[in-house]
Amino acid sequence: MFPRIREITDAFGGKLRVSVEEHPSGALVVLERPDVVGQPRILLDGYGTDVLAGYIMSARLAVPHSLPEEHVDGTFGTRFELGLEPRAALELTQQGNARLEIPAPFWDRLYAELCLVAAHARELARRAEARVH
Repeated sequence: MFPRIREITDAFGGKLRVSVEEHPSGALVVLERPDVVGQPRILLDGYGTDVLAGYIMSARLAVPHSLPEEHVDGTFGTRFELGLEPRAALELTQQGNARLEIPAPFWDRLYAELCLVAAHARELARRAEARVH
């Protein structure tokens, strides 16, 4: 079943890849923009995945106004920001690397996909914990 990979395509052919990969701690959610050169891979644990889902909804409610950034710490520490210019986009940064930009046309489908992958990631984490005990 894993890795689980889904690609979201917008009306202009832009792509956002969302995958779940097994990890010793259970699972990671990986976000990539395969259509844009120089965009980093973002790795999120369960905490980061949940914060991103909430941040998407907050951003949808905030646009066209700004939204304070959010931070998650730990091994996969990430900063989530809402950029408004030149268009509304989520900007995800890890460890000072380049930003992964997720334009607004992806948000609804990404939110739905995060709900699914979060469940898969929790199950993989449960299985990993069962193997340890």
